[in-house]
Amino acid sequence: MNINKIPRTKKGFDTMTYLNKKRTAHLNTGTHSPSFAIHKVTENKKQYLSLLLLADEQESMVDRYLEKGTMYVLDENGIKAECVVTDEGNGILEIKNIATTPEYQGKGYAKKIIEYLVAKYEGTYDILQVGTGDSPLTIPFYEKCGFVRHHIIKNFFTDNYDHPIFECGIQLVDMIYLQRKL
Repeated sequence: MNINKIPRTKKGFDTMTYLNKKRTAHLNTGTHSPSFAIHKVTENKKQYLSLLLLADEQESMVDRYLEKGTMYVLDENGIKAECVVTDEGNGILEIKNIATTPEYQGKGYAKKIIEYLVAKYEGTYDILQVGTGDSPLTIPFYEKCGFVRHHIIKNFFTDNYDHPIFECGIQLVDMIYLQRKL
């Protein structure tokens, strides 16, 4: 099924419902379903800035990829999570930003977005990659989603952010890249 040709349903969104159990996509019929909807955001991406800043706390860094990236939001009775991906060339699709609203963290929403990306871009890209700090919160999450460590960019956070970034009381210094085959 070609899920790339989806009719626009409301301004700024391409809507589809992703069925987690079947790993397939179909058009959102508007009927009640135990599924959730993943929307491609095509306009006014900054309306989700508070969510974007949960994953990348410096707005100028978000600005570097937001407009060139493809943004998705997961809607299950309200927006629960977002993700921005970019084409890095050479068959690599990179997750630049992925975040879940704090009250819904740990409930599988980010994992659902990753599963959606894998299903959508399998056959179009060879690799799905993500760069993150060396944090006990993020590295295990990505490894559970099938990513493996690939390479490190030394001093990325200290060289590119205007203030120290801390997660779980640990200052982030190096960018750890993880990859998953599509």
